[in-house]
Amino acid sequence: MADAAPFGRGRVRRLFGLDRSGPQPRQTRKGAPLNPWTIPNLVGYVRLAAIPLFLYLAFESGDGRSASAAIVFWLIAASDYLDGFLARATGQYSRMGALLDPLVDRLTILSGAVVCWNFELLPRWALTLLALRELATLGLARYGLRHGVDIEVNWPGRVSVFPIMGGIFFALVFAGWGPAALLIVGLTLAILATVLYARTGLGAVRRARELQAGPHSP
Repeated sequence: MADAAPFGRGRVRRLFGLDRSGPQPRQTRKGAPLNPWTIPNLVGYVRLAAIPLFLYLAFESGDGRSASAAIVFWLIAASDYLDGFLARATGQYSRMGALLDPLVDRLTILSGAVVCWNFELLPRWALTLLALRELATLGLARYGLRHGVDIEVNWPGRVSVFPIMGGIFFALVFAGWGPAALLIVGLTLAILATVLYARTGLGAVRRARELQAGPHSP
């Protein structure tokens, strides 16, 4: 039986990512084959390849506000949901997808922050905190992988992506307080998520070390 089949009770909620109460699919866990050639992973590769295009269009605009750059950024951000939906709809889960998706999210946010910093489209203090948070999240994920522990995404982390990417997107479109407010809301949630990641991840690493060490002799 598949780990998260889109059939049975609650299938619609699971399919659209509203119910994440079940265990992670075994194909995404540590030790599973990468299985890079899946439809959801293809979406991830296209998202990754679109980031340099976004940067080129944004920096060629002269002031950072470019309809084409904003559209590309929106497509990269929105397709984050698409690859997860396709994985749940087709059952094509993979270890590569579990590693690729959060990496592309981090790079997307950092690329948007670089553009907004360069053209002063958003408060630079908030962008600095955002960049530090993204780098800290990448560092925690790498630390967990090195110690054989997957640091799973929590709900504050999931929710924070929408106002952060929304703030960056709207800053690429128009000036005003709205994009900055969205960014600050998302940043607050993201920092909370990172604190929870650190606490959960460090605890999991400690438990993994204790299991490896085995029971101590009296």
